[in-house]
Amino acid sequence: MRIDELSPQLYQLSFEVGQAYLWRDADSLTLIDTGTAGSGELIARSIERLGWSPEDLKHVVLTHAHEDHAGAAAEIEAWGGVTVIAHRLDVPVIRGESIAAEPVFEGAPEWERKLYETKPPLPSAPPARVRRELEEGDVLNFGGGAHVLGAPGHTDGSIALYLPRTGVLFTGDAVANVGGRTMVGVFNTERTRAIASLHRLAELEVETACFGHGDPIVRGASAALREAAHSHGTNG
Repeated sequence: MRIDELSPQLYQLSFEVGQAYLWRDADSLTLIDTGTAGSGELIARSIERLGWSPEDLKHVVLTHAHEDHAGAAAEIEAWGGVTVIAHRLDVPVIRGESIAAEPVFEGAPEWERKLYETKPPLPSAPPARVRRELEEGDVLNFGGGAHVLGAPGHTDGSIALYLPRTGVLFTGDAVANVGGRTMVGVFNTERTRAIASLHRLAELEVETACFGHGDPIVRGASAALREAAHSHGTNG
C-alpha cells in the first residue's frame, strides 16, 4: 500500500481498491474508513512506518457500510482500545444484521452500470462492533472538532466529515475525483439524493477534500466541488 502525507496531520493510505485517511492529533490517531477485509495488518504497519503505534489509534469513523470502506473495521476493533463509529442508518449492515441495498441506476449514465457489472468482487466485510452511532450534526473529538454531515444517496447512512478549523472535508463516496474530474460518486441507491448531497458539500469552505475514490485535492478544493455541483445541476 502507499502512504501520502497530505499535511503534517493528515495521511492517505491507498489500497488496491479505495483508500483510508489517518488524522493525527497530539495525543491520538483517528482513522477514516478501513479498506477491504484483510487491510488491518497493512494499516498497522503503516502506522508504525509513520512513527506511531497501533495502540495510538483510538477511533475508526466509517463514512458508510460498503465492504471497501468498512471491511477491516472488525480487525482493527479487535486491537483493543479502538471505538468504531458510524451513522445509525448504516450500522445494521456494519454489524452484519442486514445486507446493503443494491445500487439503482435510474438516471445514471450507462457507463456507470457497465462499470458496476464488470467490477471485480470484493471480500465480504466481517461484522464489526459499532460502539457509537452518529446522527446529523454530531461533532467528533478530533481535528479540532469534526462535524458529521449527512450525505445520503450512496447509502442511507452515508456521511461526510468536515473540519472547519482546517478546511478539510472527508466525502466518503458522496463525491469522487477520478481522472482529474470531480463528480458525484457512483453506484448510488438514490441518485437524486446523492446529487443533493454533492450540492450541500459544495456550499462548504473547503481547502482539502479527501475522497473515497480518486486523488485528494489538497488546495482550493471548494472550486472543484462547486464546479462538480454545477455540472450535475439539480437533477443530475
